[in-house]
Amino acid sequence: MAIVELVMPKMGESIMEATILRWHKKPGDKVKVDETVLEIATDKVDSEVPSIAEGEITEILFNENDVVPVGTVIARVQTEAGATVAASPATPPVQETRAAASETRFQTAPPRQEPARAAATPPSGEPRFYSPLVLTIAQQEGIPFAELEKVPGSGADGRVTKKDILDYVASRGNAVQEPEVVHEAPQPQHAREIATVPAANSYGGNVEIIEMDRMRKLIAEHMVRSKQISPHVTSFAEADVTNMVRWRDNVKKDFEKREGEKITFMPLFVEAVVKCIKRFPLVNCSLDGDKIILKKDINIGMATALPSGNLIVPVIRNADMLNLVGLTKQVNNLAGAARQNRLKPEDTQNGTFTITNVGTFGSLTGTPIINQPQVAILAVGAIKKRPVVVETEQGDSIAIRHMMYLSLSYDHRIVDGSLGSTFLSAVAQELENFDAGRGY
Repeated sequence: MAIVELVMPKMGESIMEATILRWHKKPGDKVKVDETVLEIATDKVDSEVPSIAEGEITEILFNENDVVPVGTVIARVQTEAGATVAASPATPPVQETRAAASETRFQTAPPRQEPARAAATPPSGEPRFYSPLVLTIAQQEGIPFAELEKVPGSGADGRVTKKDILDYVASRGNAVQEPEVVHEAPQPQHAREIATVPAANSYGGNVEIIEMDRMRKLIAEHMVRSKQISPHVTSFAEADVTNMVRWRDNVKKDFEKREGEKITFMPLFVEAVVKCIKRFPLVNCSLDGDKIILKKDINIGMATALPSGNLIVPVIRNADMLNLVGLTKQVNNLAGAARQNRLKPEDTQNGTFTITNVGTFGSLTGTPIINQPQVAILAVGAIKKRPVVVETEQGDSIAIRHMMYLSLSYDHRIVDGSLGSTFLSAVAQELENFDAGRGY
């Protein structure tokens, strides 16, 4: 007999903790190597954690919805003599000594007990991360986001842990109960009641209360944070994409037969954006305080709708190194993986510029919110046939053309109106000048 410890896997360099969504096994259940034991969630993606040994689950150390640091023992498996024990497949090789030291510390510590650490603050210029559990507690206790930002965190990089938020709630409650002498003008009785009695959550009329799911809470927090960080400006342009539409209509059957992939408009949009980023590299950067971090890699994120209605942004890495066939395969693979909940953590990391196709849902245009820490995001609208004035050497004429609106939201701290508008116009021209006689 031997006891094998199952630990919370490290799901990426920046991932320091994960939330347990659901246990597939309970104490006493038999488990095989690589059989799913539980589902976990990070701020990036949801993942399944397989067993690294064959045997019987003897102990489960955390409950569903608990937030657990990576490397912490979460369950124990009792194996038979000679039973198969595999290396943890969910834990990628540790590439940094600091990460390895962190995992060793968590593994040797008693379960669910963390050593006391001094409160830390997040690195300058980086948005503070809050786990879904911390956000839920803050919401239940009526702690606004501005107040949550002031809560001292004892976790890695100053993150607020469950203990931190509960300690803060307790001290906050004590502070409210202590009498406080305030010299002010007398107020009417009803005014004092309004000031001291918290408003109850009451909803008039015929309503249905729907709790946000975990991903929607993360999206909401991410969007609010982006608006707080970046002063958003949005520019608009219009493009005649008739040549591109006709080319795709002509080649899509042969393309699918030859490459085994359906070609959509997204690879064509990515191709045009990559060409323009090479001409205007400043839209492919991020900010760290007063430092501009210019990204040499061009990693294009593409907003993808999930069956639940939420959005996720998988990333096409090194998009400038791929031809149209390669871009098409990447777009289709990532979109398919997103819809089937098969994205890996690295599939959503290190994006440098994002494209969102609002036209997929019938919208003519939109004003997208920047995907932090990027500085720009492009929205492409629905392609519609419209009568437009066409200028020719023989004179102007009215023709039916395939038209599309483009919108670019950008961080005005680094991208000014001149650069933003010029880049957007360049993308529109790239689409308009599409070579209808090209191959693929």
